[in-house]
Amino acid sequence: MSDEIDETTNAPPDPPDLPPRVRRILRSVYAVEGVASARVWLWEQKVAVGVHATNAISAPELLRRVETAVAPLREPDETWDFGLLEEEA
Repeated sequence: MSDEIDETTNAPPDPPDLPPRVRRILRSVYAVEGVASARVWLWEQKVAVGVHATNAISAPELLRRVETAVAPLREPDETWDFGLLEEEA
């Protein structure tokens, strides 16, 4: 796998041990204009997606776009949460 940024999604390269489902979710999230960085957490019947926004978009609009982008990846009976990641110190 290359260490270069994916120019189609602006995403960093995937770590080799990343589960395929997390990889698909991250690719969909990074395809959304305005996502600077993202994280995904998976556990039983629950998915959480956190994003950092660029200055080009409001946080509520970005979260709406991310939620729409990953909608096709949802499984029946799953709960998804979306939020903004706090700035790192």
